[in-house]
Amino acid sequence: MKAYTRTRYGGPEILKIEEVTKPSNPADEEVIVKVMANSVNPADWHLLRGKPFFARFTVGLFKPKSKIPGADFAGIVESVGKKITDLKPGDRVFGETLLGGAFAEYTCAPARVCAKMPDGAGFNDMAAMPIAGITAYQGLVTHGKLQAGESVLINGASGGVGHFAVQIGKALGARVTAVCSSRNVEFVRSQGADHTIAYDQEDIHAHAGKYDLVVDTNGNLTHSDFRRMGNRGVTIGFTNMGHMIRLLLKKAVNKFPLTQFTAEANTLDLQALAKMVADGKIKSNIEKVYPYTALPEAIGYIEAMRTRGKVVVEWV
Repeated sequence: MKAYTRTRYGGPEILKIEEVTKPSNPADEEVIVKVMANSVNPADWHLLRGKPFFARFTVGLFKPKSKIPGADFAGIVESVGKKITDLKPGDRVFGETLLGGAFAEYTCAPARVCAKMPDGAGFNDMAAMPIAGITAYQGLVTHGKLQAGESVLINGASGGVGHFAVQIGKALGARVTAVCSSRNVEFVRSQGADHTIAYDQEDIHAHAGKYDLVVDTNGNLTHSDFRRMGNRGVTIGFTNMGHMIRLLLKKAVNKFPLTQFTAEANTLDLQALAKMVADGKIKSNIEKVYPYTALPEAIGYIEAMRTRGKVVVEWV
């Protein structure tokens, strides 16, 4: 089968497409999936470059443990392990594994990070959803405890995670204020935002609004920003290591309820996203679609950090 491989850390230019052995004989709790589409995420280029450095203690200190990178996928189940009872060959599924292996014609993944696609949904749409959708869902629901009737400020509302967060916030019955650039105001309104703040026209670090929940997907809000604007907060990303350290140190010595987390896929949360798709409450906004032969170019596009919604790679 064809797959993208790498043997060292670096930029998209280190990726090579080559013939590798197709996975077979899945372990008891794994599935083998014929990949129809991937999406690319900031996590992909971070892991490709081995940054931040502390991540290498998990993914490989001097070189990557996984030869094949890639996380998000959607495709068709080809075979299942002996203990899998809720999936079978022929099922259309989507999922992700940060351990890698998805940028290939076939991938082997734990069944616990997969879920069935809703009827009528396309592979591109569902491949765009796992990392970004799970991150938005867990940020708002699992950690943010957002309730109907509450107000939420979403910083970084036009990106992959952000545009899902806007839609999920509305699906939960919240009043959503979206922070984005002025060029993306109409886009985030189309995703359901009730109010918008253009950060290039208003300084978010001086914004006087007050919200039940503040969610930062961009990673540039300070601890004082969270305390000034929110009753509680969730931070998902960081602009740099210095910002992360300052924020976490202040979190450690302050009683303000601020949560920092790294999303982890699981079938139940993926099923929740699939139901929202089936009910017409959320959808993937796909800005660009690349053929698999241009996957390194797709990663380079994501790394420029100007994406509106998601970027997808097709294997068909």
